[in-house]
Amino acid sequence: MTSVRPLNEDEVFNEMKKMADEEFNIEKAKIVRQESLNIEAVFERKIKQAEVQKRIAQSNHVNKARLRVLQERQQILDSLFEDTQQNILSIPDDQESYTELMEGLILQGLYALMDSDVTIRVREADVEIAQFGSERASQKFQETVKQQMNISISDNYLPANSAGGVIITSLQGKIVVDNTLEARLEIVKEEMLPQIRYTLFGNSPSRKFFD
Repeated sequence: MTSVRPLNEDEVFNEMKKMADEEFNIEKAKIVRQESLNIEAVFERKIKQAEVQKRIAQSNHVNKARLRVLQERQQILDSLFEDTQQNILSIPDDQESYTELMEGLILQGLYALMDSDVTIRVREADVEIAQFGSERASQKFQETVKQQMNISISDNYLPANSAGGVIITSLQGKIVVDNTLEARLEIVKEEMLPQIRYTLFGNSPSRKFFD
């Protein structure tokens, strides 16, 4: 039978120290590993934040550049329409063409209102042309609609600095058709703006579908 010798004090101390060192090393490895994971998480978070900030900066740069382009394009369009606005001021200078235009504007208003009693407003300088245009427009309207027409010219004239044209009203002014040259220009601007943009600037890169 083998006898077991009890450990002396040095051996007990060494064994306890050995176990303590092993536990310490295990805990140390856990702490180092956890700290490494924390550092990696912080590093990844910093990288993601940097990427987000980079994308935001790029987006802001692109948006600013796009806004600058849109502003420059709008300035071109505004300049174009301002020139056109000035050009329509000279339309009444050609009496023959303006008389024909006045007749057409009045006739278009008559068809829009479809009323037998209307009042028109023009510039004081255009009264004579409006009288002639009203007679011809009334005649054409009556031939087409088979309805008598009474057109009176208001003494509430359009401003002298107006480009010209006519405003036609019925039912004591409750229904209004604005056929002044300024109003017609606004209609043309709205209708032709897409084509004007295409002609000046081409297709928009962000537009996916075309008519």
